[in-house]
Amino acid sequence: MEKIIFFIFISFSFVNIMHIFAYLIGANLYDIWQLKYNSKVGTKIRKRVRPLVSIIIPAHNEENGIIKTLESACRSSVRKLQIIVIDDASNDNTKKLVRQFIANNPKKPVELTYLRTNKGKAVALNHALKNRVRGEFVMTLDADSEIDKYAVRRALRYFNDPNVAGVAANVRVKPRGSAIGLLQMLEHMVGYRSKKFYTITNSEFIVGGVASTYRFDVLKYVKFYDIDTQTEDIGLSMKIASLGNKAHRLIYASDVLAFTEGVPNTKALFKQRFRWKLGMIQNLIKYRRYLSSSNNKYSRSLTFYRYPMAFFSELMLLFEPLVLIYVIFLTIKFMEPGFFIGAYVTINLYLAMVVMHDEHLNFRKRIATALYLPVSYFVFYLMNAVQFVAIVRCLIDPKRLTLRKNISSTWTSPERANSV
Repeated sequence: MEKIIFFIFISFSFVNIMHIFAYLIGANLYDIWQLKYNSKVGTKIRKRVRPLVSIIIPAHNEENGIIKTLESACRSSVRKLQIIVIDDASNDNTKKLVRQFIANNPKKPVELTYLRTNKGKAVALNHALKNRVRGEFVMTLDADSEIDKYAVRRALRYFNDPNVAGVAANVRVKPRGSAIGLLQMLEHMVGYRSKKFYTITNSEFIVGGVASTYRFDVLKYVKFYDIDTQTEDIGLSMKIASLGNKAHRLIYASDVLAFTEGVPNTKALFKQRFRWKLGMIQNLIKYRRYLSSSNNKYSRSLTFYRYPMAFFSELMLLFEPLVLIYVIFLTIKFMEPGFFIGAYVTINLYLAMVVMHDEHLNFRKRIATALYLPVSYFVFYLMNAVQFVAIVRCLIDPKRLTLRKNISSTWTSPERANSV
């Protein structure tokens, strides 16, 4: 039994080290690629006629953040905009605040539409897409998020490549000065940096809902959002990737900056990550026959690496507590702290490189963030516990994973840090 556990430990350690190495190399290659790409398309963008961009903001009980979201969208350097707020049966002041904003800013391109009964986020988005959108490109925003002034303009540049179907933004969690806030902020920085590697290898298939931008004709072709999974944004990007990711590329744009609110406490974090985990696995299963195909329309990196690794990562998560216990056992048995110290140093060095190479932090903020890193390793164990509980909860009800049980189409606005 000990040999089996040791084999699992060595295998997991090897995979993690290889991933860290690949992410570091991939991020550097991406940065070089982006510099060349920006210099190449810069003049072409200025000569091109600006297309209309529709920004959709679905909202359900979002009175605390909706105005900031609207203000950030209206500050965009792109003026040819259509901003649509789709209110999904809010019973707070969301609708009233949006109407007041429109009345106070008659020259802003903001319009309001609403559903009288709670139909769910995917249904609300589809309602706007089918009935209100006029733009050639569509960006979606959560009602607790904000975008950088140049986010829309920079997103549009990537669509000069006719094979680009969707662009994922660089989403940052707003700092709130708490341990759980720091955890989410660092997690997003690490996670989005890995997307640089996926873009370079053309293996990206996950685009989050905050500030994601798509060609409207592609959304129309795939019949918009599906309503049968917990994460409609992941479902949409995987549905587009299933068309063939060579001709319908999904890429990450580190210069398209957006900000979102984190959850304020562990209870809300457990709830949020269960929904994310359930939706992720549901979509992995739903599109397995497409994205695991060796058809020439898919890149080899997607078929033979990214997609299988998505499943393997969930398997690793299940065994992670066993591996942690084994490391503690070895440390005590041989009185050799090297096992623990090695992992601690490796992760902290990687986090330090992520922070110090971040293109959106000035030197002072990099140093300030780096000062938290010595304790962040231990804080990340909280996230590991949250993820482990989430996947166990998913496995308890396999019918939900395989979409043999209907899910509720209604939605509840999550608890957020700005409402506490």
